[in-house]
Amino acid sequence: MAYFKKVLIANRGEIARRIIRTCKRLGIDTVAVYSEADAEAPHVSEATEAVCIGPAQAKKSYLNIEKVIQAAKETSADAIHPGYGFLSENPEFVRRCEEENIVFIGPSAETIHLMGSKLEARLQMQKAGVKVVPGTDKSIESIEEAIQIANELGYPLMLKASAGGGGIGMQLVHNQEELIKVFDATKQKANSFFNDGTVFLEKWISKPRHIEVQIIADAYGNVMHLYERECSVQRRNQKVIEESPSPFLDDDLRNELFEAAVRGVKEINYTNVGTMEFIFDEHKNFYFLEMNTRLQVEHPVTEEITGLDLVELQLKIAAKERLPFTQDDITKTGHAIECRLYAEDPFTFFPSPGVISSLELPGDDVRYDFGFVNGSTVTPFYDPMIGKITVHGITRDDAITKMQKALEAMNIQGVKTNLLLLEKIMRNDQFIGGNYTTEFLAEQKGQLLGS
Repeated sequence: MAYFKKVLIANRGEIARRIIRTCKRLGIDTVAVYSEADAEAPHVSEATEAVCIGPAQAKKSYLNIEKVIQAAKETSADAIHPGYGFLSENPEFVRRCEEENIVFIGPSAETIHLMGSKLEARLQMQKAGVKVVPGTDKSIESIEEAIQIANELGYPLMLKASAGGGGIGMQLVHNQEELIKVFDATKQKANSFFNDGTVFLEKWISKPRHIEVQIIADAYGNVMHLYERECSVQRRNQKVIEESPSPFLDDDLRNELFEAAVRGVKEINYTNVGTMEFIFDEHKNFYFLEMNTRLQVEHPVTEEITGLDLVELQLKIAAKERLPFTQDDITKTGHAIECRLYAEDPFTFFPSPGVISSLELPGDDVRYDFGFVNGSTVTPFYDPMIGKITVHGITRDDAITKMQKALEAMNIQGVKTNLLLLEKIMRNDQFIGGNYTTEFLAEQKGQLLGS
């Protein structure tokens, strides 16, 4: 059944190609939008139609609401899928879709706005009885106020932008001197990046695990979890490797986590796909961190263990269909691991744009979600992720072995990448043992990077 006749994809790269694949399978026409820098990008030729929406700079193209809306109207698209990033969590974009009678494939503008504020999200989760990290529940307006609150909470602390995301607008402070040094700069950065200078303080959780729960909810009150993803291998607070199930959780703790996630989602009357993110301390206490009101980069991990197509489910929910299963019908099988391949210097993590002169992706039992092909140009204008490698095994050890072989067999030339780093992580004893935290890369830097 075709839920929509034509879907415009307000995105680029691997996620645009991913959405196109599901739409093609369902017999839905697609519209790709692209900037001048992406004229030769694979997603442009793979869609049914394509519309150039502006120059390379994201603000003039992929982040330009009116140009995206105009492209949808010109091509008679009846729905827009935002992917992740760009406009995917912009409530004003959702409102414009509603005004033009175009279905936004995601939650309501009100829900996005609610969860887009970390402070408001904290309050909503507390109302639902979900534990949050100890911290402030209102905006901190001055450094004097920040110092007073910090003394009450105790150092170390995280100074956070309420509207922040992707690791931007977060600053760890160990004492009053550091807080004074970064307070104004963090507020200014938050205002510059998110047009919202609201900041707050949270206790710093030492050696945390970052574990998230994939949830799905239809318009009829049916809310379910699709299990968890472990996302603790990170650099600069951004995920590098994800896996499911988490090697950290036992069944009792896992069920407690799922119950909390579902309870929080019901509190805000959420619809469509979303992710509840939690942080665990060394004693296995967990706290709500934030909610992502969109499809996650790492959604293939969940698809591999459940056999579900999350994009198809998004389309069904947006078309006001009931979810075709209950929680008891959803089962997980085996273990999945995903690695993110970035065009970046593996030592500094700085982006490394250029032309991919050679790209070989061998292996029949490996899933590749890539935004580029052989000969593609990785531009300096957007996120440097080239693609994702995902494997599924009967056990975690089986999945690790498959990923080791897949990474070793890959060949990419023309740009610097983190491929060797990924290979070393997959052979690292601490990772193999499942005994890692968000500080893993920093702690293992010498061994992994040879420095």
